[in-house]
Amino acid sequence: MIERNEEHIQDDEISLIDLFAVLWHRKVMILVISFTAMLGVVAFSIVSLVLPTETSPLPNTYTPTALMLINNTTSSGNAMSAALGATGLGGLAGLAGVSTGPTFSELALYLMGTNTLLDAVVDEFDLITKYKIKKSPRAESRKALKKQLTAEYDEKSGVFSVSYTDTDPVFARAMVNFCVLFLEKRFAEIVVDKNKLEKENLETNIANTYKEIQNLEQEFHKLEYAVISGGRFGTIPAITLEQNRITMELETQKQVYTQLKVQYELLKVTMSSERPVFQILEMAEVPDQKSGPSRGMLCIIVTFAAGFFSVFLAFVLNAIANIRKDPEAMAKLRGHSRKA
Repeated sequence: MIERNEEHIQDDEISLIDLFAVLWHRKVMILVISFTAMLGVVAFSIVSLVLPTETSPLPNTYTPTALMLINNTTSSGNAMSAALGATGLGGLAGLAGVSTGPTFSELALYLMGTNTLLDAVVDEFDLITKYKIKKSPRAESRKALKKQLTAEYDEKSGVFSVSYTDTDPVFARAMVNFCVLFLEKRFAEIVVDKNKLEKENLETNIANTYKEIQNLEQEFHKLEYAVISGGRFGTIPAITLEQNRITMELETQKQVYTQLKVQYELLKVTMSSERPVFQILEMAEVPDQKSGPSRGMLCIIVTFAAGFFSVFLAFVLNAIANIRKDPEAMAKLRGHSRKA
């Protein structure tokens, strides 16, 4: 038993030596392929860097980013309901079994992929002409835009980011900022805050109540003038009765006005303490540093890939050479070729 184990170990050592022998025998080929690949990819990287952006096979790309703050903890329940109803996300909560429903950050991510936003960007920057799209221009322009336009949300910080990658940093900046302003407009349209609605209603009611108070005061002054005029506009008892009625109604309207003003001021305090749903933290700037490609990493990957390929090729060539030296193997191959 011990002798068999020693023989097995000896066979493993011999096979390992054989492997190194194959690599040593093909060392020139391995070095030539690896060195040639390294020189080729380095030359390719240098040429791509020297050539103009329009003709370069691997031009520099730039990725400006804009940052927004999405408030998912807002107390505006009606706002979320209105937003979800407008975008069609209302059914997601039931499907996922979550009672709270989708958040505003999910809504922002959803809006970034809508045809409304994509088509607006395509039309604004004439991407169909820029990308030279001939067939199915609307669908293909959307696909091309989605490949370069990205949106992400960081749950820890609540920051929503939009970025776009292009060889022209100025164009990429303009693209990102347009998307940000478009999102801000869409949120203003579909995210209806119940406090804002209540504030508008209170302002309307306050204005109407104040106008009613002014009208009643004018009527009361007219009746006072009638009394002073000696009742030419009616009997004194009737005028006095009308004055009492107007006085009571005037007091009621003043109480209503006071209550509305109190509610209005309290609501203003509440709204000032709430964070808005969508806040622009930072608009995109023209980047002065490229985001890609990483030519150094490309050179390393290609060189290692060529090295692995040359090692694999060395073993393949060694296997072919061994088969040619084996008469039995060659006889079998000749026999199979004749049958074929």
